[in-house]
Amino acid sequence: MQVLRVEEGRPGQYSDKDIGSGKREFSELLEHEKEELLQDQSEEDEKDNGRLQRTGTKKRRFTPEIGASNGKRIRKKQLASNYYEDADELMDEMEHDTEIAFMIKSKARRRGSPGRGKINRSCSVDSGVKDESKNNTSYTSSSSPPSSPNSSVSVLRWDRSRCTSRHIKQQDNGDVCFKCHQCMQESKTIVSCSKCENNSYCIRCIKEWYPHMKVQEVKELCPFCRRNCNCNACLHSTGMIKTPKRDISDYEKAQHLAHLIRSMLPFLKEFSDEQKEEIQIEANIQGESLSNIIIEQTLCYNDERVYCNHCATSIVDLHRSCPKCLYELCLSCCREIRQGCLLDRAEVKFQYRNMGCEYIHGGDPSPECCSLEAPDNHIEPLTGWNEPLTGWSANDDNSITCAPKEMGGCGESNLALKRILPCDWIASLEAKAKTVLDICETKYCTFKHECGERRIDMLRKAASREDSCDNFLYCPDSRDTLKEGDLLHFREHWINGEPVIVQNVLEQANGLSWEPMVMWRALSENMDPNSTSQFSEVKTIDCLAGCEVEINTRQFFEGYTEGRMYGNLWPEMLKLKDWPPSDKFENLLPRHCDEFITALPFQEYTDPRAGLLNLAVKLPPGVLKPDMGPKTYIAYGLVEELGRGDSVTKLHCDMSDAVNILTHTAEIKLGDEQKSAISMLKELHRAQDERELRNWVNSQSGQSGAQIGDEEIIEKTYNRELKVPEDDADGPTPSGSPCTEAVEETGGALWDIFRREDVPQLEAYLKKHYKEFRHTYCSLVERVIHPIHDQSFYLTMDHKRKLKEEFGVEPWTFVQSLGEAVFIPAGCPHQVRNLKSCTKVAVDFVSPENVHECLRLTKDFRQLPKNHRAREDKLEIKKMILYAVDQAVKDLEALVATQV
Repeated sequence: MQVLRVEEGRPGQYSDKDIGSGKREFSELLEHEKEELLQDQSEEDEKDNGRLQRTGTKKRRFTPEIGASNGKRIRKKQLASNYYEDADELMDEMEHDTEIAFMIKSKARRRGSPGRGKINRSCSVDSGVKDESKNNTSYTSSSSPPSSPNSSVSVLRWDRSRCTSRHIKQQDNGDVCFKCHQCMQESKTIVSCSKCENNSYCIRCIKEWYPHMKVQEVKELCPFCRRNCNCNACLHSTGMIKTPKRDISDYEKAQHLAHLIRSMLPFLKEFSDEQKEEIQIEANIQGESLSNIIIEQTLCYNDERVYCNHCATSIVDLHRSCPKCLYELCLSCCREIRQGCLLDRAEVKFQYRNMGCEYIHGGDPSPECCSLEAPDNHIEPLTGWNEPLTGWSANDDNSITCAPKEMGGCGESNLALKRILPCDWIASLEAKAKTVLDICETKYCTFKHECGERRIDMLRKAASREDSCDNFLYCPDSRDTLKEGDLLHFREHWINGEPVIVQNVLEQANGLSWEPMVMWRALSENMDPNSTSQFSEVKTIDCLAGCEVEINTRQFFEGYTEGRMYGNLWPEMLKLKDWPPSDKFENLLPRHCDEFITALPFQEYTDPRAGLLNLAVKLPPGVLKPDMGPKTYIAYGLVEELGRGDSVTKLHCDMSDAVNILTHTAEIKLGDEQKSAISMLKELHRAQDERELRNWVNSQSGQSGAQIGDEEIIEKTYNRELKVPEDDADGPTPSGSPCTEAVEETGGALWDIFRREDVPQLEAYLKKHYKEFRHTYCSLVERVIHPIHDQSFYLTMDHKRKLKEEFGVEPWTFVQSLGEAVFIPAGCPHQVRNLKSCTKVAVDFVSPENVHECLRLTKDFRQLPKNHRAREDKLEIKKMILYAVDQAVKDLEALVATQV
């Protein structure tokens, strides 16, 4: 993939090298906390409910502000002797003081150390992207703390005895300065926590990093006591947040384990029967009885995966291997070879041509591109892919010779049957699972499930299908998910392959800020100096060109809140996917990881560490595990559908179940000039689409492969009058246009999730209309390998309208609001468009109810070409099933034994 580079710098930016460096040991934090906890609490101070006093006239060092308008220098204030009767008066005084640009490395300063990081302003200018700094921006964050009673603030004259010596310093003139827990700088305008009486926060840190907290709330219970402090030290500490686990009885635990085992038994039987069939074939080849067959065990380490050389499917146990060249073949491929239906998996080489910036924005291709007669990166015709192999067949006795040399084998030796697990391990596990399940069902037969009440407000309309009973989605509040009865409601919908939306999940967490700049600060000031440098620049996806763009991390996050646009005023939409890398998320952002897990609803399914019904956590220690997350998705967004270059996740289908939480949004409002420019550019795009589609139809008219009715498609696409249906007051329109009021308040992302039973019709529509879509470099989609797994399509409102008219298919369409968790069942194709700049965090899990879909998708993926993006069996679902049943059987046996 081509990587474009955006030149660093915009007016008033900071570069990473301007930030001081150093190191602050975590042990010092522990010592600091120890001192605070051991402080003498018996000493009662007389609390002056009067005021905070600021004395003397003192010049403050000017610090360049982050995001100051028009680069103006802020006036220095002369501090006179003032008394403030309440917090409102104090905040009014500080209202225009935006001198709160703190970006101080935790490594650059120690608590109590005089050395601090220094920040300077960079003067480099971005020549490639125009800034949208004049746009009005509104933010919505998840960091709102629990509300506190309305009352005026008692502002105190601080006494030395209220703070430890590490937090206060007395100057020569007798004035006392207090250290802010957030920035560790000395300040007199400071608010101390009345609970712990040790931690204090200065006013400007409260305004900058806790904008949703009032001074009174900080005084009553500081962020540290609320466990949502986002200072550098706290962000990198672990164990401060204990992820909650619902207390469940042994009866409930036994029922969950029994449900898991019962759901997996059919698959265990299928695996066992498949192995018995192959062993019988081997006995026939050797002319021996089954009891005399000895299968050699292959050495396989825990930290390696064994894949089939032909279809790239993970091999768990029995397989065939060449003794000469070590070519390995799974049992599915062996069966297909004997049946004569093994398909070719040759590579399909194709890339999209970059036809220049003018072309992307609706103009003509660049002359350099047009002059190329046979470009190397153009799409090659399909030859032989997905056709039965004729040069590789089974022998008369059903033995299989190694693959021909052109396919990676030696073509000489017969493939020998090998095993990885102990002999008859799967058959033994199946028998053991049946036995323990019978005992459990006899012992706990009196246990009954009681479903809680399902209120009408727990349903949300998401479709308008005729003669359908699944137009409404289950949408409980997070508080209801803690009840056992609601878990059963969830299972009722989940087993039918229906998405579930849970509201207000962040209320179950501690209120840690998900502001992008807080996360960026935590990463840029990471205690590991080697990893810090890796995050000064990031690779994002430019949604218009569909390619990677390298950009300074700070510039990306400023565009998240302020917006970015190209020189022609077309909005620039960037996506930052899986950042930081999910395998490092817990190490680099431990507090955010704990906060996310705390907010997860239905943790029996979703907990990535100890979910009882999550098969992904049952893998034993040391075994190579798939990357299930958590993953962070940060992207720009816009309410208006652009049609080209929207901030979208294109139509795709995940191998496993997933839950996605919207943790932060920021709305960018466009000016009148930009709106006018967008309208004109949309007309250019429309004319280009019609022109190129007609050219393609004409080029196909003389070929046998020309599709019938292409002219009709053009007429319907570009010349018909669009009829906008009447919106349903309680739900989305069939086209999927979001409700404006909902978006303006808290809505952030528009979801379209398709039913599993509608997949064939959806694929047929995409194959018919694929030339109406654009992909990389805004080029027309040239080829469809698999309509969904290619991830080349996003259905706009107009396409969703046509899909319903032509095939009667309508997705569940809804707007995800801040703090909502969306559950996506495995096997359901879905797409997402960001209506605002969004920060989402997602984690994958494997539920017993959807294992059959995971297996089906694995079979689909093995049919793809070798170099297809979705072909690799990353989930290894068969291995996961075996180990999950093994662990569940052990746990259930232990439970039954304790009840004897």
